[in-house]
Amino acid sequence: MTETVAVRTLGPGLTEITDRIASVVRESGRAEGLCTVMIQHTSASLTIQENADPSARRDLHEWLSRLVREDDPHFSHTVEGPDDMPSHIKAALTSTTLSIPILGGRLALGTWQGVYLWEHRTRGSTRNCVVHVGS
Repeated sequence: MTETVAVRTLGPGLTEITDRIASVVRESGRAEGLCTVMIQHTSASLTIQENADPSARRDLHEWLSRLVREDDPHFSHTVEGPDDMPSHIKAALTSTTLSIPILGGRLALGTWQGVYLWEHRTRGSTRNCVVHVGS
């Protein structure tokens, strides 16, 4: 089973999509298998992160923003603005695909884990994630 999930982001940062992915897994009826999630963009990414304390996600986002700054004078790919190239670098440094085992009909995530779409652009956008549930 494959489904595309559209996620609206409001700007840079992590948006939890665990429930949306888990819903696709439930609809598949699979008790065991593998859930693969891929984001169809080059300026956003996916991650599995702590879902209990939002300060962990804020700190992670702030750290990556310090690592890849928008004011780097060496960037030439700036057609869409100063966040254009930094967003591509951030996506390259993180993940665009996740694989999560399915056990007992559920995502085999740990107690404090959630699936997040990580928006790297300054402006919000609608992002598409392809979710495949298979064996």
